[in-house]
Amino acid sequence: MKRFLFISLVAALPFLALAFSCSPGEGKDDSPAEDVETAEEQGDTLSTETLEGSYYAPDFPQHLDWLNTDRKFSIRDFRGKVVVLDFWTFCCINCMHVIPVLKQLEQKYPEELAVIGVHSAKFTNEQGTEQIRQAILRYGIEHPVVNDKDFEVWREYGTRAWPTLVVINPEGKVIGVNSGEAEFAPFDQLISQTIRYFDKKGELKRGPLDLVLEKETLPNHVLTFPGKVKADPKGKRLFITDSNHNRVIITDPNGKIIDVIGSGQMGQKDGSFEDASFKMPQGTTLDGDILYIADTENHLVRKADLKKRTVETILGTGQQSRLFGVGGTGTDIALNSPWDLLVHDGSLYIAMAGPHQLWKADLGSLYAAPFAGSGREGRADGTLASAALAQPSGITTDGSKLYFADSETSSIRSADYDTSGNVSTIVGEDLFEFGDIDGGADVARLQHPLGIVYKDGLLYVADTYNSKIKIIDPQKRTSTTLAGIEKHGYKDGSFKEAQFFEPSGITALGDSLYVADANNHQIRVLDLNSKIVSTLELSNLDKLAEKAMDNFAGRIEKSEPKKVKPGDGVLTLSVDLEANYKINTEAPLFLEWKSGDNGTIKFDKNGSKMINFPVAIPFHAEKGMTTVTVDAVVYFCEEKNASVCLVDNIRLEIPVEVTEAGMQDLKVALSPRALPM
Repeated sequence: MKRFLFISLVAALPFLALAFSCSPGEGKDDSPAEDVETAEEQGDTLSTETLEGSYYAPDFPQHLDWLNTDRKFSIRDFRGKVVVLDFWTFCCINCMHVIPVLKQLEQKYPEELAVIGVHSAKFTNEQGTEQIRQAILRYGIEHPVVNDKDFEVWREYGTRAWPTLVVINPEGKVIGVNSGEAEFAPFDQLISQTIRYFDKKGELKRGPLDLVLEKETLPNHVLTFPGKVKADPKGKRLFITDSNHNRVIITDPNGKIIDVIGSGQMGQKDGSFEDASFKMPQGTTLDGDILYIADTENHLVRKADLKKRTVETILGTGQQSRLFGVGGTGTDIALNSPWDLLVHDGSLYIAMAGPHQLWKADLGSLYAAPFAGSGREGRADGTLASAALAQPSGITTDGSKLYFADSETSSIRSADYDTSGNVSTIVGEDLFEFGDIDGGADVARLQHPLGIVYKDGLLYVADTYNSKIKIIDPQKRTSTTLAGIEKHGYKDGSFKEAQFFEPSGITALGDSLYVADANNHQIRVLDLNSKIVSTLELSNLDKLAEKAMDNFAGRIEKSEPKKVKPGDGVLTLSVDLEANYKINTEAPLFLEWKSGDNGTIKFDKNGSKMINFPVAIPFHAEKGMTTVTVDAVVYFCEEKNASVCLVDNIRLEIPVEVTEAGMQDLKVALSPRALPM
């Protein structure tokens, strides 16, 4: 049963919000709210009283920060549109699950619907506007978001849970409230009927919102929000989950790219490494020549055969499970946000963030079922079946037991392999107990850790929202800061001065730790001997560029029209970089060029790979009109920090007239950009 209320008689909003698993209050409601009826189940048209509403939506305080817009909004600015307010906090898995539903509604009603994100932070780290900006970029949110860090809007609307959605009609009155994960159908029905009703009244104002999106400020990094990194000590390899590029990159310990798994296109396609597609993958684990991949937002587990270079789906239907405690086999069982993986003794253990559980899958039969966690969100130790977990997001082992980062309780916990065993807490308290404190278990505090790896008797943890790397001693139950300072940022150097920005994955190889520093879009290397942090410099970028050329997804620029004389000439391509950047001289320039099919300009060849600019390309021209197209993948770096490698995939279209009044040659400059246009 969906948790959706249609409001006809409103006495006071605080009584309308339903408690949910992410609720900040006590007495969490785990019941399915069977007494709440939806429009879908009513099976008829909503009443005029429901659509009209009776309570005007409270306005936004004008001092709050806004994102995805260059202005501050008032509720009055949205008169004439259906509005959905999304109360969320970016740590919350349930809030993440709502985002695709909102995107689907935005795509269906681009001119009638306005979605407004109200970010009311759970964790201290989440209060910062810059951190929310990074979350907007990571999740691909393209509607306005207001930073409600002090819960002012939250209180005005009587909200009690993350996520909560509030529907407002074109007259500015509240007509619906939903607490918990949303489903498309009831919202679709409410919105469509509201649109028809107010359109007939002449009160609907169609047209898209004029927004300045945060994605226009996201640099073109080679990696984008890498979620996890996993080491292969035997093969001396790293598996880097380049999450927002929907691929896994295989490198050696020095960053030389060996292979790439995935086309980079968002999807859920099996096949060759070149053809396969993922959606925001996270953790991986290696078993012989098989790499298992948590395809998180597809709710799948994928199997990559490193010898055959193929990808196959082994677990999941591709749809998010809405059930708790139900097992099944292979692609017949639905999963819910698998976040990290580990193979042990013929079984695949899954940190299943969505239902707050650890799962176990037999790699022979592919039968998968909950292993630890009742599905109730919280921190309660006890038997595997009765324990309460909260969004487990990282998993590792010492060979004798599992250790996992229980992110929403800011805890590091263990689970016995024996089915008669228990879940125990090493450090951490509960859902709303967090901080940045070293010491014993009685005082130690973390803040939403996502990554964990076992090495030589210790647990190394990516303490994500503290932007630090911590050491957890599982025997002494202590927590100690290894690297990072109180302020997030990007800085290499000694452990005591280095900066990270929400590191989310960690692995060990030799005497080094490798960290997926998500918001810095880098893999950082911690040398445990020298106690120095450096940035992994990726090389052999041909592997990435070839895929970019095969699957063009860059930006298109149009050149000013050019005139050339008939006969032989040369197309000269130069590069015009922005200030403070330089060409990466170790990375090849990939180019492809072609003319229209009318034969006006003919090239001897249509593609090349080279190092240096300018590039001279001979051609022969005949009188007429055509368009010359140049596709390019250009790698470049910051002047002051060559380890920050950027990439731009450009298609340059050059209208050309071949005439006696033209020049002998063509000269054109490519203009790579650090930021998207």
